[in-house]
Amino acid sequence: MNFKKLISLALVIVLLTLSLASCDIQQIIQSIKGTTTTTTGNEDINDPSNDKWEYLYDIITIKEALEIAQGATVATDTIYYVRGTVVTITSPDYGAMIINDGTGEISVYNTKGEDKSTYFPNLEDKPVKGDEVLLLCSLQNYNDTLEINQAYLIDFVKGETPDDSNYTEMTVAEARDATVGTKIKLTGVVARITYANGLKPSGVYLVDETNSIYIYDRDIAGQVSIGNKITVIGSKAMWILDKEQSNAQKFGYNGCCQIESATLVNNDKSSNTISFDWCEEKSVKEILEIPVTENVTTTVYKTTALVKKVPGNGFVNYYFFDLDGKTGAYTYTQCNGSDFSWLDAFDGKICTVYLSPMNAKSTSSDCYFRFLPVAVVDEGFEFDLAKTPEHVVKYYGVDQFISLYTGNPLLEVVTSVSSELLGFENATLSYASSNESVVYFEEVDGKLIFNCGENGTATITITGSYGDYEVYSKTLEITVLDPEKIEHISVSEAIGTEVGTKVTVRGIVGPSLANQSGFYIIDAKGSIPVRIDADAFAGLAIGQDVFVEGTVSITKDGKGQLCIDNASIIANLYGKNDYSTDSFIKDATMADIKALSDGVEITTSVYVVTAKITRSVTSYSTNYYVDGFMLYSGSPSQYAWLGELFEEGKDEATLTIELAICDWNGKGLKGCILAVITEDGKIYNEYNFK
Repeated sequence: MNFKKLISLALVIVLLTLSLASCDIQQIIQSIKGTTTTTTGNEDINDPSNDKWEYLYDIITIKEALEIAQGATVATDTIYYVRGTVVTITSPDYGAMIINDGTGEISVYNTKGEDKSTYFPNLEDKPVKGDEVLLLCSLQNYNDTLEINQAYLIDFVKGETPDDSNYTEMTVAEARDATVGTKIKLTGVVARITYANGLKPSGVYLVDETNSIYIYDRDIAGQVSIGNKITVIGSKAMWILDKEQSNAQKFGYNGCCQIESATLVNNDKSSNTISFDWCEEKSVKEILEIPVTENVTTTVYKTTALVKKVPGNGFVNYYFFDLDGKTGAYTYTQCNGSDFSWLDAFDGKICTVYLSPMNAKSTSSDCYFRFLPVAVVDEGFEFDLAKTPEHVVKYYGVDQFISLYTGNPLLEVVTSVSSELLGFENATLSYASSNESVVYFEEVDGKLIFNCGENGTATITITGSYGDYEVYSKTLEITVLDPEKIEHISVSEAIGTEVGTKVTVRGIVGPSLANQSGFYIIDAKGSIPVRIDADAFAGLAIGQDVFVEGTVSITKDGKGQLCIDNASIIANLYGKNDYSTDSFIKDATMADIKALSDGVEITTSVYVVTAKITRSVTSYSTNYYVDGFMLYSGSPSQYAWLGELFEEGKDEATLTIELAICDWNGKGLKGCILAVITEDGKIYNEYNFK
């Protein structure tokens, strides 16, 4: 021990002797600090290069702390001084952090101020990543996690100022266009903070006068507030969840536009006005129609939307719908919706919303945006009734049609629209064709039916009318072609085809898949699931005669579900056909079905059985069973149509069903109900078609 330390310890002993009878630990600590300041000669006690703590405290290393914690199943009665550099602040609300001193790394469960009463968020000055801290603490082994149980922040020294000389200063708009890996320096205002599981801050939306971008960094998110003007340095990135990489590539999605490996350079800690003047105005429908190939994630659009809170089992989803009340998407949450509880004030209201496509969910059959609301303003929206004709054409007229027909769809079209949400009744839609030998409209039993005739091209005009307001019209070009002679195989032949083979199959569109985007294609000799992009459902309906092209696949490395994957409709002959049930097994019992062993060949089987359907509801999930045999699903909504057949107040019913066997995740056989057979006909599983 050096001479200075001997002097310091001697003074400490004297002070402790004099103070124990009248001073608490805080007074002692302050006395020690004050005394040491006077005994360090010409050295500056505030100079980070001067290791003052070694003069004042009996500090143990983190390696020693871990050894002590190993044997402490409850927090130690003895308190210790531990020092270390902050690796990360894991929870700014509680001052939870990870520190490292070179001998080891340890988690800090909770941190308060030196006074033992001031919680971490309320500290006037608090450490961040890179700062060195001195903690007075107890230690424990909590469920095999060695940790500091309760810490009091005695002192800390700021880390080195980051070197930003290798970073290029840019506007947000420039940063968005920069190549991945570019080192960027940005200044902007914090417009929104995002949260990860446990409501831990995970990142921020940064806005300047040019655009917005996401900064992914939980340490920065824990240090700032909405309205702070900050400067950060970091690297440009396009983030995609690892398990979605291959699916994203298939759809050309390049990822969430963001800055990562970021460091906070400056924070004015003021409340600045957030500028959204640069935001492009789009409807929710228009935002959703942006191709995922475009670099629009984490930019913000100004829109008018219906905010809707939809509680689930153990979670809440918040939706943003367009003015039709049905076109929309939900917010991206990692906290089961609790991070968006601030939206409760807007539930059921049409508001001005500054809405961002945060990222895109990439599955094998679809890639679609998930939203993040950056700001919501209730401006007392009232729909301008003069816009009713345009509204009904765009939201109810146009989307009924596709540009190419290879058969006669016999499509019933909408002629009258009412909206309680917007306050109008019986707006009308009318239709005209430029060439009625190609496409034409006819009234059948009081319904207006769209028909295709000869090959050729025609223009249809859709006109919206409401009261004395000016009408609105929009034209669409429709082409009608007979499908070329398409070589194809039957469903049963597809089932027997070698995995990995590309096939073309003709069959009737059957009911929806469960928790997958697609449907069953059925002919007289078999049934097989088809996974297809959700966009392909436009104009698709159960009973249509289609040619499907895709690859015969098994979902999980040689076991799991046999299906036609990555499929597309290459021709649709339309019609309203009853699919054949000749291949369905009608003489088996539920006992037979439950006795089935796992096997790929079984996953294309369909049974017709009468059994008890039950619904099991818990705080976190809703599952449906057929005589104890679980139905495969991803959310209660996927079988809500089945629950509607139960008597009020009951969670079971005995029904005759068409039951397909499936194994999408390779974890065992489950069921998918295609249809319920009643005296009045079939009630189909139409989930994907809606």
